Amino acid sequence: MVRISEDLIRRRAEHNNGEIFSLEEVSLHQQDIERIEHIHRWCRDLKILYLQNNLIPKIENVGRLKKLEYLNLALNNIEFIENLEGCESLQKLDLTVNFVGKLSSVESLKQNLHLRELYLVGNPCADFQGYRQYVVAVLPQLQWLDGKEIGRAERIQALQELDEVREHVLEQEAEYLEKREKQKSGLKETSGIEKQEHPQINQSLSENQNVTHQNPESSSKAHTDADDKEREFWEKPCAFTPESRLETHRHLEDKRRANEKEREKPKTKPPRTLITANGRVLNVNEPKLDFSLTEDENNCMVLDLHVYRHMDTSLLDVDVQPTYVRVTVKGKVFQLVLPAEVTPDNSKAQRSQTTGHLLLTMPLAHGELKPKKPTVRPTSVTSNQNTKKETRAAPGRELLEVDPGLAGSLANIVPKGKESSHKPLQLSQPHQHCGIEERPVSKDFLDDPEVPPLM
Repeated sequence: MVRISEDLIRRRAEHNNGEIFSLEEVSLHQQDIERIEHIHRWCRDLKILYLQNNLIPKIENVGRLKKLEYLNLALNNIEFIENLEGCESLQKLDLTVNFVGKLSSVESLKQNLHLRELYLVGNPCADFQGYRQYVVAVLPQLQWLDGKEIGRAERIQALQELDEVREHVLEQEAEYLEKREKQKSGLKETSGIEKQEHPQINQSLSENQNVTHQNPESSSKAHTDADDKEREFWEKPCAFTPESRLETHRHLEDKRRANEKEREKPKTKPPRTLITANGRVLNVNEPKLDFSLTEDENNCMVLDLHVYRHMDTSLLDVDVQPTYVRVTVKGKVFQLVLPAEVTPDNSKAQRSQTTGHLLLTMPLAHGELKPKKPTVRPTSVTSNQNTKKETRAAPGRELLEVDPGLAGSLANIVPKGKESSHKPLQLSQPHQHCGIEERPVSKDFLDDPEVPPLM
């Protein structure tokens, strides 16, 4: 049951800056309200009150609203027109689709002298023979009834036939009231059974959802039973009464609460499979991050994982294995199978300070060593890059390459006119190293062919 509270009215008074004491219009429709209360004490200056599409069974607590001009109570459970004598300024009353069967209660509106419009369409009394003539004759201040204007000729004729029409209307009213009493008594007898049946639907629904993880066959059977009961509830014929309308509303409300309760239950997500039962490692990218895997010139696998820039490094957990790498980013797993085996002990993890990317360098375990590129060191002798002469060298050695054209220039290093004790620099033979000076041969040197040359 929804009660009219101060907080509810304040939320509906946003157009008045949340002030309710000076409120002139408030809309409380479709709130499942079952009783009119507190409004006559909090909103004395109210002129327009919308209460349509609720569960209100009785008109009450509005007699002190002296400035009330329009009251909308359509689509409720009202059976009598009453307690409106104090609404001195009432001009329009809407009781469309209610359960007003006592048409004589309309006479209570005689004291509302400013009443101009009245809507009773959709009520049981609107089906009475002579209904319109009776209302027109009883309420001479009315100008419109059920959206149709009341003419002068119609009013004169209704006043002339009032006695006859009233008698006929009272007979129909008595029959309806007797029928209503039977309905109420019948509902009292069956209410106990129905109250037990409908909660079983919600209970079976909740039980079905619990059984789903245990036995699929019993779960499907329980779901079928619940569907059958739900279908039976809606297909069962019943009279359109305040009780049946209230029962339908309670049934829908119970079902809605059961569904909300089920949605609020924590859903246990099954753990993601990272490694299958037969030991096969799977590729997983739960955080949905971009990455690149390359092999550099130092025989290392390099993984560049595009981690969020402003994420704290403490939220990262890196695990390098010989055949795969796993990175946990804020509880989400990124796992990648490596194309070659690596050495986890020599692996390094670095974080970029600008992009935030995570860089993993993992040396290969059984990779071939690639020769490094030779580094060029400055020498005292510059060589011409256009023409070079290759010299033969022993395996594993690198020889200095000298342009033959430089021989003459090297010989002229000593200035002219001065004698030097050194001979000009000559190019070495192909088997000799370049840049080594030849010693002069002694006069007493004898070349013995049997002695092998010095290597």
